[in-house]
Amino acid sequence: MISAEITIIPIGTKSTSLSSYVAAAVAALDKKGVKYQLSGMGTQLEANSPQELFEAVQAAHEAVFAQGADRVSTSIKIDDRRDRDRTLDDKVASVEKKL
Repeated sequence: MISAEITIIPIGTKSTSLSSYVAAAVAALDKKGVKYQLSGMGTQLEANSPQELFEAVQAAHEAVFAQGADRVSTSIKIDDRRDRDRTLDDKVASVEKKL
């Protein structure tokens, strides 16, 4: 299991509201079938392979252009652990257990 956090920022938009661009990116993730958790500052993804992850990120990135952005900045933070199969929920539960 590979997980990542992405932040996609549309640039060159006519409004300061970005929710329609975020919605387009999330719709693209839905089509790719990867598990994701949307937050107010980014989106966390889970995929079965690096290829699946990168294809999902590319689809979300391109969807923001298709929504009308003139420029798109995408940041990706990846956690690729191969000794154990851990989900995003597992990682949160591990920290909460220690609190």
